[in-house]
Amino acid sequence: MNAIAQTLRDSKSARWTALVILSFTMFAGYMFTEVISPLKPILERTYGWNSTDFGAVTSAYGIFNVFFFMLVLVGIFLDKFGIRFSTIASVIVMIIGGGIKWYAFKGGFSTTEEIDFFGLFQLKEQVFFAALGYAIFGVGVEYAGITVSKAVVKWFKGKEMALAMGMQVAIARLGSFAPLAFGALVATHSGVPFTILMVVLFLIAGLIAFFYYNIMDAKLDKQIGDVKTADEEDEFKVSDIKEIISNKGFWLIAILCVLFYSAVFPFYKYGPDLMVNKFGVTEKWAGLLPSLVPFGTMLLTPFFGSLYDKKGKGATIMILGAVLLIVVHTIFYLPFVTSVVAAFFNVIILGIAFSLVPSAMWPSVPKIIPEKLLGSAYALIFWIQNIGLWGIPLLVGIVLDKTNPGIAAAKKAGEDVVYDYSVTWIIFVSLTIVALVVGLLLKLEDKKKGYGLELPNIK
Repeated sequence: MNAIAQTLRDSKSARWTALVILSFTMFAGYMFTEVISPLKPILERTYGWNSTDFGAVTSAYGIFNVFFFMLVLVGIFLDKFGIRFSTIASVIVMIIGGGIKWYAFKGGFSTTEEIDFFGLFQLKEQVFFAALGYAIFGVGVEYAGITVSKAVVKWFKGKEMALAMGMQVAIARLGSFAPLAFGALVATHSGVPFTILMVVLFLIAGLIAFFYYNIMDAKLDKQIGDVKTADEEDEFKVSDIKEIISNKGFWLIAILCVLFYSAVFPFYKYGPDLMVNKFGVTEKWAGLLPSLVPFGTMLLTPFFGSLYDKKGKGATIMILGAVLLIVVHTIFYLPFVTSVVAAFFNVIILGIAFSLVPSAMWPSVPKIIPEKLLGSAYALIFWIQNIGLWGIPLLVGIVLDKTNPGIAAAKKAGEDVVYDYSVTWIIFVSLTIVALVVGLLLKLEDKKKGYGLELPNIK
C-alpha cells in the first residue's frame, strides 16, 4: 500500500497536471477538425465550391479510418507499443495532414481542373488534396483521441475518472468553439489559408506538450513497478479482439456512439450554413450560434461527469441525452421555425444533450471491457464512429444539392442564393430516434449483465 501511495497518480496535482497537458493537444486537434466548418459560404464564393465539394472534404475525415481500418490498426499500435509512442506518432500524422490541407488552400492545386476517378466521379484538384490532408489528419487525431482516453484511465482509475474525462472533453471542445465562433471573421479579414495555418501551429505546440507529458508518464511507470494490476501485467494479443467484438454491451455502446456523434459533429459543419440560410445570420458570424454547442459542453460535461462519478446512472444519462437530441433536431427541421431566438435556445439544449452523452459514454467503456484491451476497444468504437463522420456529412451535402437544384445556376448568374434545409434535416431527426432505442437497449443489457453502468465510479 505504501508503494501505491507514493505514485504520481495518487498525487492530485500530478494527475490533473497530466490531464491538462493531454487535453491541450486534443484542444489543438479539435480546432483543426472544425477550422473550415463555418466557412462554407466563403468557400463557395472564393473557390467556386458547391455543397457536394464541401461534403466531400468534411467527410474525408473518416475515409482512411473507415475503409483502410486505420483506427483498428492504431488501436493495436497503442496496446502493443504503449502510450508514449502513440502520443508522438499521432501528432506527427496530424501535422502532416494539416500541412497538406493548408497547402491545398494556399494555392498549391487548381480550383477548376478535375481529377477523374475511374469514370465514376470527378473532384476538383483543390477539393481532392484538401480532402486527402483532412483524411490523413483524421487518422492522427483519432489515434490521439484513443491514446488520451487510455491515458486518462491510467491516471484516474478508481478516482475521479468520469470528471477527468469530462474535463478532457471540455478543454477539447473549447478547440471546437474557437474556429466556429471566430473562424469566419478571421477568414474574411485574413483569408482561408492564414486561418488554417494558425491552427497547424497549434498542432505543433501540441506535439511539444506531448513530449512533456511523456516525461511524467515514464516517471509514473517507474513508480508503478511491481504494483501493476493483473490487467496491466497481461500482455495484449491481437486474438484478444475477439473478446471485444463478442461483447453485446460493447456493440450497443459503439452504435450509440456513432448515432450521437453523427447527429452532432456534422451539425458543426452545416449548422453555420443553416444559420445563414434559414435564420438570416450574416456570413461573418455564421458559426457563432453553433459554437455555443462546444462551449456548453465545456461547462457542463465535467458537471455531469462528476455526477456520474458520485451517483452513477450512466445509462440513464445517455438516454436523456438522446431524448434532448430528438427535440433539438425536430425543431431545426420544422420549416416554420426561423427565429434567431429560437435557434439560440435550441443550440443551448443541443449543448446540454451533448454534455450528457460523452460524460457517461466514455467512462462506461472500462466497465464493459478489461483495461488491457481498452486501446483496441476505444479504437473499434472510434472506427464505427468514423463511419458516421464520413458518411453523414457527405450524405447531407449530396441531399442538399439534390433538393436545391436551382442553386448552382443562380450562383453562376451572380444571384443571392438560399438553401432549403428542411428535407435534409430529416437525416438528423432519424439518427436521434434510433439513438434513443439503442440507449434503452443498453440499459436493459446492463441490468442483465451487471456492468455497473448505473453505479458510481468512485470506489
